Amino acid sequence: MIENLNLNGGFFKLSTPYRWYGWLGYVLFGIMALVGMLMTLTNLDNNDDILVGLSISAIGLFGLAVITPSSHQKDLHNLRQQAIDPEVLEAKAKESGLSIDNWFLKQTTYVPTNDPSDWVLPAPGPAVWDKLDIYKQDGDGTPIAEHPVKVGTPVPATFTLFGIFGILASLFTVIAVGVGLTEVVDSSTRLIIIAVLGGIGLILLILGWFKSKMLTQMLDLQTSVVRSVPLGPNELVGQVRPSHEGVLRVVVDGNQNMYMENMVGFRWTYEQEQKRTVQTKEGSRTETRWVTIREDSGGCPFILHDGTGGIRVNGENFKRSDYGDFIKRWDSAFAKSLGKQFAAQLFAGLVGGWRVTDHRWTLYGLKLGNPVYLVGQVKSKSNAMIAEEGLDGTLQNSIVEVFGDEDAPGAKATLKRGTELTNIGRSRSTVEMILPAMILFLGAISLLVLA
Repeated sequence: MIENLNLNGGFFKLSTPYRWYGWLGYVLFGIMALVGMLMTLTNLDNNDDILVGLSISAIGLFGLAVITPSSHQKDLHNLRQQAIDPEVLEAKAKESGLSIDNWFLKQTTYVPTNDPSDWVLPAPGPAVWDKLDIYKQDGDGTPIAEHPVKVGTPVPATFTLFGIFGILASLFTVIAVGVGLTEVVDSSTRLIIIAVLGGIGLILLILGWFKSKMLTQMLDLQTSVVRSVPLGPNELVGQVRPSHEGVLRVVVDGNQNMYMENMVGFRWTYEQEQKRTVQTKEGSRTETRWVTIREDSGGCPFILHDGTGGIRVNGENFKRSDYGDFIKRWDSAFAKSLGKQFAAQLFAGLVGGWRVTDHRWTLYGLKLGNPVYLVGQVKSKSNAMIAEEGLDGTLQNSIVEVFGDEDAPGAKATLKRGTELTNIGRSRSTVEMILPAMILFLGAISLLVLA
C-alpha cells in the first residue's frame, strides 16, 4: 500500500479536509470570506464598510488556512485505516473519546480520537518483544515497516490551499489595517497599530523560520539503523520499549485518580479558566482567559528499537522534546479539594477580580510502543554501565547510548513522538511556513508611509 503513495508533494497539491468537521469549517469560513469580499466590493465608496468587509474576509481566509491539512496528511490517514488491523483500531477507539466521571461536579476525561503521531503502518506488539535481551534484533533483523530505509522520506508540496488562503488572509489584513489608518487622526496611535501588526508578523516569521530549519534537517539527514549506528550525531527512528531501569507511572498534579502507566517521557499542565466582568463605555462585557497555574515534566531512559536492534536513549536530557498532541485531558468545574478550590478563587480574585470557572489538566508524553524520531549524539557506554547491565559486548548497539543535550553542526538534538513519515507528513513546506508571515511583516513596514 505504501508503494502506491506518492511521497513527493511537488509544487502544488490540492489538499482538502478528510473529516466531516473539517468540511463544516470549510463551509462556514468560506461563507464568511465570500460575504466579506462581497461587502467590500459593493461598498467601495465607504471606508467603514470596506474595513469591516476586509476584516471579515481575512478572518474567514485565516480559518480556511488553519483547517486545511498538509499535503500528505489525508493520504497518511487513509493509509493508516487500511494498514492497521481493524481490531487494533477498534480497541483504540473504545479507549478514546469523552467520558463523564462525575456529572454533579462536571468532571470529565477526554482521550483524543485522532492521533496524527501514531503509527501509519503496523508495528511489533509487546507479545513479540524480547524481554530478556532488549538489544537483540526482531526476527530476521528487518527494519520496522515504517522505517525511512523502507518507506523513504516524504517531501511536502511547495504550495497547498493553506498557502493560498494564508497569503490572501495576510494581504487582506494589511489592506484592512491600511484602510483603518486613514480614519485615525493621532500619529502615535497609527504607529502603535503598525507596530502591533509588524510584531505579529515578525513573531510568526521567526516561528516559521525555526520550523523550516527543523524540516530541512529532517529532510537532509540520513536515518541510521540501530544495528550499525556509528558514534557521533545520528538520526534514528524506531519504537519505544522499556530499558532495564523500567518505566514511569505518571501521577498528574499529585492526584492519584489522574495517572498514566508505562510512560518514558511526560509533560503536564494545570490550567484555570478565569472570567471577570469589566465596565466599558458601551456597557459591561465578560473577559475570559486560560491561565497556567502549575506544570511539570520529566522522563527516564528507554530503548529505541527499529527491528534491527535496540539502543538506550537518555530521553530525559534532550534539549528539545515534542510529544505532539495531548494524550489525555481531565476537566472539572471545581478543584480536586475544597481547600484548593477556595485558594484558587481567593487568589484569582485578589489579582484582578477574576473568578475561576473551570479547571483543566492536560498530559502529553511518550509511552511504550509509541513511534519515536530523534536526532542525538551516540556515545560509548561506560564500563560500569556495561557491567551493571551484564552485557558481553557482542552487539555493537548494546554498548552505546544516545544523548540529546548537545547539538552538532547541522544536527540539532531533538526528540519527537511519531516517525519521520508522520512528522514530515503533517508539516508545511518552507514557503508556506514563511511567506504569509513575511507578507504581514513587510506589509506593516510599507504602512509606515501612512504614519
